[in-house]
Amino acid sequence: MEKLLKAIELLRVLVDREMPAQAVSCFLYVASHSRCHKTAMEEDLGFTTASGSRNTDWLSQTNRLGQQGLGLIIKEADPSNKRRVMLTLSPKGEEISKQLERILYD
Repeated sequence: MEKLLKAIELLRVLVDREMPAQAVSCFLYVASHSRCHKTAMEEDLGFTTASGSRNTDWLSQTNRLGQQGLGLIIKEADPSNKRRVMLTLSPKGEEISKQLERILYD
């Protein structure tokens, strides 16, 4: 439990002190499912489409209100189906993911 607490505190310190659990789940899903589809994430986590969009917007460069997002993930159209959204970690997200892994697995 102590390692999990340290991992959550890392997110709070490096990312956002008020980061909600849904956003944490979304980030961790993308970190553990490299190049995943947004719809797969929503299905696996039990998110609505609106909740998935809101959280992935907030985790990306620009949120849905046009304000700066957290810059942890990259959202882009799937080249094979432009209606589907692909999610990958940004370089910042990759670095935080590595730090979380060090806390949890070392």
